[in-house]
Formats: sequence, C-alpha cells, structure tokens
Amino acid sequence: MSQVISLDSIAKAPESAETMRQDLAKGGCTSSSCGSSDGPADMPAEIWEKIKDHPCYSEEAHHYFARMHVAVAPACNIQCNYCNRKYDCANESRPGVVSERLTPEQAARKVIAVANEVPQLSVLGIAGPGDSLYDWKKTFETFELVETQLPDIKFCISTNGLALPDHVEEIARHNIDHVTITINMVDPEIGAKIYPWIFFDKRRIHGVEAARILHERQMQGLEMLTERGILVKVNSVMIPGINDEHLKVVNAEVKKRGAFLHNIMPLISAPEHGTHFGLTGQRGPTAAELKALQDDLADGANLMRHCRQCRADAVGLLGEDRGQEFTLDKIGEAVAYDPEKRRLYREVVEAERADHQKARAAAEDALAHAVDTGADAAPMLVAVTTKGGGRLNQHFGHATEFQVYEVDCDGVRFVGHRRADNYCLGGFGEDDRLETIIGALDGVTAVLTAKIGDCPRERLEEAGIVVSDAYAYEYIESSIGAYYTASVGSVDAGRASA
Repeated sequence: MSQVISLDSIAKAPESAETMRQDLAKGGCTSSSCGSSDGPADMPAEIWEKIKDHPCYSEEAHHYFARMHVAVAPACNIQCNYCNRKYDCANESRPGVVSERLTPEQAARKVIAVANEVPQLSVLGIAGPGDSLYDWKKTFETFELVETQLPDIKFCISTNGLALPDHVEEIARHNIDHVTITINMVDPEIGAKIYPWIFFDKRRIHGVEAARILHERQMQGLEMLTERGILVKVNSVMIPGINDEHLKVVNAEVKKRGAFLHNIMPLISAPEHGTHFGLTGQRGPTAAELKALQDDLADGANLMRHCRQCRADAVGLLGEDRGQEFTLDKIGEAVAYDPEKRRLYREVVEAERADHQKARAAAEDALAHAVDTGADAAPMLVAVTTKGGGRLNQHFGHATEFQVYEVDCDGVRFVGHRRADNYCLGGFGEDDRLETIIGALDGVTAVLTAKIGDCPRERLEEAGIVVSDAYAYEYIESSIGAYYTASVGSVDAGRASA
C-alpha cells in the first residue's frame, strides 16, 4: 500500500490543497511505490488527541498517516526464539530487521529528509533492532536531536519491558506518550519455551527463572506507565501449541493493568530467517486461527488488527516500506526542514476525514435498515485493494496485500490484512502468483478493487470469489456496505420469488 502525494505545485497556487485532496482520493500520483477505530465521540478528547494521527494506535489514522523507525538501538537484553536480527532482505517485513544501523546524528538527518518528502509522517518510533530501552542513551539522544527541528512529531518506543521500570520516570518527563511492550506470557513456564535467556543485573539468566523476572518487570513497567497516563500498546506473538490459548489470559491481565491496545501478531517462522522456531519447524498461525483468537477476545482489551509487523527501519504508511529510498547514501548531507508540505497535508486530511466519517455512518445506517436479518444475512468477509486514504484506489494486479473487512447488519469492521505478492510484473500477470493470492484469500467472499483484468477476474470467480470494480475510488466502508446490501438483497429476492 502506498500513498505518495504529488506536491510540486502546493506552494505555488491557492487551489493546490484541492489538487492534493484529489490525489489523496486516488491514492496519490506515485513516483515510487502500529488500533482503535474509535473516533472522538468514543473517548476523552485528550486521548483522541494523542492517537488521532498515530497509525498504530488508531485504525482510522493508518489510512492517512505514516510512521518511521530509526535503527539506533542494536543491543538487546533478551533472546527470543522467534528473533534473528542478523538476517536482512530489502523486501522483508519482520521486526528486528534493518539494512543499516544509525548513530543518533545520522538518524536525525534521516528523519528530516523523510519529513521533507513524506508529508504523511506523524510518528517517529525506535524499535531496535535490539531494545530501545536497553540502549536508552542512543534512543533518548535521537529524540532530543529530532525534537529541536520537528516539535510536532510524536515519539514512540517499543521494548521487551525488561529495562522498562528503570526508565519510566524519564519517559514521562520527556513527554513520550506512546510505549509498546511485547508481552507473550504471564506464566513463566510458558515463557521458558519462548525465551532461552535474559541478561539482567549483570548476569545471564536462563529458563523459568529468566521468564519469571521478565514477566515481573513487564507487569511493573506496564502499571507504572498507565499510572502516569502514558498510552501502552501490548504486542503478543501468537505461537500455536505454545501460547495461543494462553494469550487469552495475557489479554485479561494487560487489560486489568490499563493497556490501551492489545496487538496479537502471527509468528513469522520461515526457516531461512535462521530463528530457533524457524529451524525447528514451529509453524505460525493461519489467518483463520488468528481471527478466531481475536474474535474470542472481543470483550477483553481493545484489539489492534491492522499491524504489519514492521521492520526496525520502516518508513511510510503501514503496509508499505520506503526505507530503501532513504538510506544514508541517498539522502545526502543535512538539509533544512520545510514544514509546509506536512502542514498542508494535515489540512487536507482533516477535510477528508470528515467526509470519511459521514460515509462510514451512512453505510452503517443503510446496513441497519436495508438488510434482511435472516439466516442468509450472515457475516461476510470482503477484501479490498487500497493505496491509502480509506478508498478503493488500487489496481488488483498491483496489490501486495489485501485489507479484509467483516460486514453484516451491524456494520463494517476491519479484521486484518492478508499479504500476497502482486499479480502484475512488468505489465504481465503471473499465474503462479495468482494461485498464491487465491490461497491468501481463503474464506473471503468478494474482492472490491479499483480495476482488474479479465483473466484474474475469471480465475478468482472459478475459485468462488466474486470480484467487483464497480466501486472504484469510493470509500471502503460505504462500498462494502453497498455490495453486501445488494448481495443479500438479491438472495432475499430469489427466496421470495421461489
């Protein structure tokens, strides 16, 4: 997913904001290709203000705003059986992976370069490739350098939590109001199967004792953060046969301690990554297993379903990574920051958001009043292709992921994304990739897209997946609602005539 706005004329003409808005609706004129969906009516104004432009903490914001991770913290104080920070591929999306490590000074220069070219940028995060708090000096120095030039950017930290209690006071004092903690267990016996060792109190500790210390420090840090009004997102890796059922307990415990969001991520365990789980054949969950667990937790801590498990040097909207465009050899020497593009982008987004909210409300109202609630009106999974802006603005053949929504009479709900290689390469479709895409769309009834060729359309329909480009460039929720209403209506009409 990409959304790179053409901004060449923004500073030159009064109508440039309208041009920018039109580009936003289309997904942008491309030169290249970390939650809650609640709005201000559903939470205190001060909380909404903190999350409204944070793509990880707000599902709505991830349509419009970008994050950036800088790899300034290479050291780590624990070992996870799903982690290997040595492996790197430019096309890989996996936590802990980076192409180059940065000093704080290099990171600050890179942030300015990105801010000048990516007006969607709203959040700077430090997620390793080790642990941001174990390397706290580098983390804090980076934030200090950036803050002097971009005072409006939000700062975000990701940590395993072992060193967290030692730094909560500094985090609060420096107005870092978003922290992510990876918590995979609250039972040390289960933790020992995930973490072979930790480094704590100047010694390496193994087994259940290590997991017990890590658990206690994570809970202590979580409580300290929430007591100070700092928003906490808890990440948990779902590992079938090890902690999948146990994550229900984790969800209850982090909710009890005030976590704002709980993000349950699928284990990534390809053998070529060289992780312990990958080399020993530990599988990750299927999309259906992940959704089933998330559905079971609907009454627990608020769930984040739009996570993309970003690299530690990711740049761009969730679902895209433009990091390779901003390596040190490409950004050149330090340049002055020009805030105009980001200011204008936010102005445009506010107007677009208002329209999007109205479209969402209208779709829910139409579903509530126009759909028969009988057996044939069961929930349906619908996949969409989008480059951002909350619209159907991407060609099927260019999609590297599909956003999946569940729809029924109660509304349209985002439930996750399915990654797949894009079908078109150099203008031609790849049949083997199409079969992979069909596999990734398991359980999906329909795909709504901006455009699709006859060949892939026919193959998807042979596989029982309906494809429509009738809603091109419309908002996602209203398009899904309209499709569902028409689909169920036609079933009801056929039943009545019979």
